[in-house]
Amino acid sequence: MLNSMEVYKHYSFDLWLTLIKSNPLYKKERSRFFYDRYNRVNKSLAEVEAVFRQVDLMCNAINEKTGKNIDADELCLMVISLMNNNEFPLHEVDVNSLCGEMEKLVFEHLPVLYNDSTAETLAYLKHVIGSSISLLSNTGFIKGATLRNVLTELGIDQYIDFQLYSDEVGMSKPNPDFFKLMINGVFELKDIQLADIIHIGDNPKADVDGATAVGINSLLINSNHLSIKNLIPNATQHLFSA
Repeated sequence: MLNSMEVYKHYSFDLWLTLIKSNPLYKKERSRFFYDRYNRVNKSLAEVEAVFRQVDLMCNAINEKTGKNIDADELCLMVISLMNNNEFPLHEVDVNSLCGEMEKLVFEHLPVLYNDSTAETLAYLKHVIGSSISLLSNTGFIKGATLRNVLTELGIDQYIDFQLYSDEVGMSKPNPDFFKLMINGVFELKDIQLADIIHIGDNPKADVDGATAVGINSLLINSNHLSIKNLIPNATQHLFSA
């Protein structure tokens, strides 16, 4: 734990593996759904799970490289094609129905807060320091519109002034234009300088490099020895938790 942490007027957060993490049952049930519905070549469930990991990693890398966004429906179609050796007639897939089923699965197996300090820290930043807070998140198989409802279910949407998702704007971190969109949103909230903004996330490339490119501060957490709790100075943390 740091002995002190500089206070900022605005905190921008990544979402996945920063504030929340996936429910492992969701990924299992998602793979089983595709295994049951689209498995014309009789792949094993483990093979379907491996295809999901392959598509997820590949598309994340592409989005980070290009700064663009591959949407959830495209990801699902890639999975169906790859798990069927690229021989599935994709024109037969009812994409709207499929996306609806995927959204149902999210709420049946809701993501969870990354750790016990997540909500406490957001409340501290918002109500004790008086800072504003936003989200700047790349999306994958779960759409931004769904994630907004997830954060309501998890009870942390109340701390967030605005949310930006890659699928809604067609840009992915570390694209500087995505970060500039966040900065412009902050400028609309308050009179603030770039030095008063910090972006916090778990990914050195997407979060730290992206923030550096637009001249704002950044902090890497969870993928190193730091956590979100490091945003609460020791002395104040004791008072706030009491």
